[in-house]
Amino acid sequence: MRVYVLNGPNLGRLGSRQVDVYGVTSYADLADMCADVGAELGLDVVVRQTDAEHELIGWLHAAADEGAAVVLNPAAWSHYSIAVRDACAMLRGPLVEVHISNIHAREEFRHHSVVSAVATGVICGLGVDGYRLALHHLAARPASQVS
Repeated sequence: MRVYVLNGPNLGRLGSRQVDVYGVTSYADLADMCADVGAELGLDVVVRQTDAEHELIGWLHAAADEGAAVVLNPAAWSHYSIAVRDACAMLRGPLVEVHISNIHAREEFRHHSVVSAVATGVICGLGVDGYRLALHHLAARPASQVS
């Protein structure tokens, strides 16, 4: 099964950005962990990060066309990007929304995600382990529930 692990703005700065909130794991280490976990589970994992909204939307469109599963950390776009939400709604495969921090325990403007309503599931507040859990969840889904 192909799984896109897609990350939005500022996540490329993991390990140096607000380590009290996001931890010390670098983005490179996160990408390697996702690839390693995916390989262990027999998944074809593609990990990407962008600070450009149109690029993320293009990747979501490609995943929709393929019927691929998606693990998505939309980052700040979670809270206001209807364009990202609409691209997520086009997905035919499962979508797991992941947030490293607990968005519900942070500033009020972070409490709501426009993406959550079209996601298969949401994981937040478990650090980078949320990605591992999302990949395990997707690997355990029956093939009939993938696309």
